[in-house]
Amino acid sequence: MEFLSETAIIAGVAIMTVGYLFGNWMKMKNGYPLENSWGKPVYPKNDQAVERVKLLTQENAELRAELGSLKDRLGNVERIVTDSGYHLTSEIEQLRGKSEAN
Repeated sequence: MEFLSETAIIAGVAIMTVGYLFGNWMKMKNGYPLENSWGKPVYPKNDQAVERVKLLTQENAELRAELGSLKDRLGNVERIVTDSGYHLTSEIEQLRGKSEAN
């Protein structure tokens, strides 16, 4: 009798272990995250994901630099347009147009 109960316990533990391993294998195969002992998802390290983050970070820095350059250029254009010399030039051109019409 004792031999049967020990065998049943060992068989039960083996079946549960195989079931646990099979479940984790199915999760990994289908892209679901594994869970730690507290039930929170554990994502395996993926070299492609790390590389993608690096590339996106680099691209983000480049775009920020370009945006800063465009802001500077826009500021210069605004300064030129609002400069009194620009208005003076347009007024002179308007007067030239009036004198040519006469």
